[in-house]
Amino acid sequence: MRQGMTFEEYRPGEVFRTARRTVTETDVVQFVNLVGLMEPLFIDAEYMRDETEYGGRIAPGSLTFGMAEGLTTQTGMLHGTGLAFVGLEGMRLFQPVKVGDTISVEIEVLDGRRTKSRNAGIVRCRHVVANQRGETVMDYTVKRLIRGQAA
Repeated sequence: MRQGMTFEEYRPGEVFRTARRTVTETDVVQFVNLVGLMEPLFIDAEYMRDETEYGGRIAPGSLTFGMAEGLTTQTGMLHGTGLAFVGLEGMRLFQPVKVGDTISVEIEVLDGRRTKSRNAGIVRCRHVVANQRGETVMDYTVKRLIRGQAA
């Protein structure tokens, strides 16, 4: 895996794109069981088909967020330089991710500021999660503590 980007390498306006990942039935079932989201919306196929407009199994928004963060990590941009997840701002969900949908993330660097206490900075990025049709399903802004260049 490549070395991650240091704080100084992030440039406002720069855009990164992740790989894609298809959401499977197994992903949803395992996630729902792992975290205890025992709601009919996620565990009852008959309910989802007959009582919702979705017509089938959907992924919880928290699973979509987790997968988006995983895709972000897989870019390598944080490898060895990402020190902490500092905050989350303004998450919006626009439509559900269904089993069989393929998601990817576009990451735009918004800004950054150096920290006073260590050789690092806070970088703020907007993440736009889209499905295979290019429709935005989620967006959020994340702040991360990123290691600076060696002195």
